[in-house]
Amino acid sequence: MPFLPLVGGGLFTGTSLGWEPPGLGRRNAISQGTNVTVRCQALVSSSGFLNREYTIYKDNTVVYTKSTTTTTEDLLYSRGQKVANTGNYKCKVNILGKELSSNSEKLTVAGLQTPVLSVDKRVFSKGVEVTVWCKAPEESGAIVFYFYKNSKDLYEEMVNANHLHCDYRVILLPDSVQSNASNDVVVTVKGGLFITPVISVRPHGPMIIEGDNLDMSCSVSGNLQNSSGLRVYMSKGQNLLSTGQSKANHSMRALAKHSGEFECSLEMGNVVKRATENVTIAELFSQPVLTMYPTEVFEREKLMLTCKSTNYSSDRIGASHVKYSIYKDNYTLTPGSFNGIYVAVGVRSTNGNYLCKADARMISKYCAKLPVQAKVMLMSLEGNLSTLTVHFVISITCSIHQAIFPITIQYYSDTQDYKCEAQNNPKVDALVSNKQHQNTPLPVPLSNPGLIVTPDLSGVTEGDEMCLICGVEGSPPITFKWYQSRNVQPLFTTSTQSSASQQIKGVGNEHSGTYYCKAINYASMVQSQPVTVDVKMATWKKCLIVACCLVVVAVLVLACVLLYNSKRGRETYSPPATQAFAGV
Repeated sequence: MPFLPLVGGGLFTGTSLGWEPPGLGRRNAISQGTNVTVRCQALVSSSGFLNREYTIYKDNTVVYTKSTTTTTEDLLYSRGQKVANTGNYKCKVNILGKELSSNSEKLTVAGLQTPVLSVDKRVFSKGVEVTVWCKAPEESGAIVFYFYKNSKDLYEEMVNANHLHCDYRVILLPDSVQSNASNDVVVTVKGGLFITPVISVRPHGPMIIEGDNLDMSCSVSGNLQNSSGLRVYMSKGQNLLSTGQSKANHSMRALAKHSGEFECSLEMGNVVKRATENVTIAELFSQPVLTMYPTEVFEREKLMLTCKSTNYSSDRIGASHVKYSIYKDNYTLTPGSFNGIYVAVGVRSTNGNYLCKADARMISKYCAKLPVQAKVMLMSLEGNLSTLTVHFVISITCSIHQAIFPITIQYYSDTQDYKCEAQNNPKVDALVSNKQHQNTPLPVPLSNPGLIVTPDLSGVTEGDEMCLICGVEGSPPITFKWYQSRNVQPLFTTSTQSSASQQIKGVGNEHSGTYYCKAINYASMVQSQPVTVDVKMATWKKCLIVACCLVVVAVLVLACVLLYNSKRGRETYSPPATQAFAGV
């Protein structure tokens, strides 16, 4: 058993937890409401009064704590148990900063209270809000309530009974305990909204024509005992036309654009019912169309504008009943005349946007805008030639307009006389310009580029002077550029006539490589074939290398001769015989 020494003497030897009645933690679950006492015992031997702090835990959560200085050894914690009190209990005692805990004991409480269901009204109209209560006042802890209704939907019958009940669950992590079902409450939905909306349109049917007075109403049909909270609405699409408590009316002058679906809806509480009526309104006359004759008009020529509606309702009006007005830039051109015809002479002042309006029985319709632009007659024609690079452009100036034709010159035979012809009115002969001749010399594209290196490629030696000559055929001025293959940028650039050269003095090994040149004029750009230059070593360097080699060879030969003679001299010499045995 663990023990802790206490200041001032004494031992704290342990803590235990028990139940009253005894052995309760080892028995089956107790019934809800049973009074259970939790006994926390501190085993202490001391010679005086000690301050004791008791703490009781349920599932590691503190449920009770108490401090005392009495000499009693036990802390008693009594209460009537509920299902929410199910869990693992233990206690801890703190004496003078020393703490010991007991073992855990499991307590299981069974038997939830049966919930009670009640409603604020049992008979009500459809759409009326009803408050439902589910109560279990004797329970505690984390409780979740559930409400149930018979699985069938509410049908629109004169009387519809629905059975309601509820239950709940007490959350005991990681599980939960479910209660029994509550009492069954019957609620009845009866008359009040057993009504339907009705939409009425006058005149009715396919004989509604523009200009007719259209009268519509939205009303309620059925046995309406209580209209409190009832509202009806008349609408078309997103547009609300009228509203009322039990009836809504709307009148309008019918137009073809009003054709479509009209809706009558009634609302009461959360219930909405709708009725619709599709209305088709025939045109009294069609949208007018403005036309011009001729379709293309030239200045000083007559033009005629005609405004007409192609269709109209012969049951209501005749063609003569439709009156037309023609406008230019919103200014009336035909005051007092309504036959839809306007005649004018094409001049610049007639240019603009035209439209017309048709009127009958206080209904007006407009046509789409018609732009009119009188063309200008050709009075003179001039031609002009201008040279640009390898082609020239013929510019034909016709009054205020201009036409440009690019022509690429490929051969000298193309440099001949040119003229232009223009026509914009088939009733008038075409105009022809004066002849134009290309007098400026045309640039000739470059050809046959070549790169020459002097001295001869086989004779380029270190220290020499190397000359790069680039030649080409074609029209000057010509720009020449020399390149070495290892460099992106040109080594030299110059402008001249048909050939150019560049000199490199004191060539060295770094000048070895591939060279080429480019030639550029207004007509083209060409590039020569590459030429490879191999700079040879200077003659004096070659002689010096040979001399050095000869000296090295001579030294090696002399060394070999001396070594040979030295070895031979030792082999031919031998001492006298008397001397050979003198040491025996």
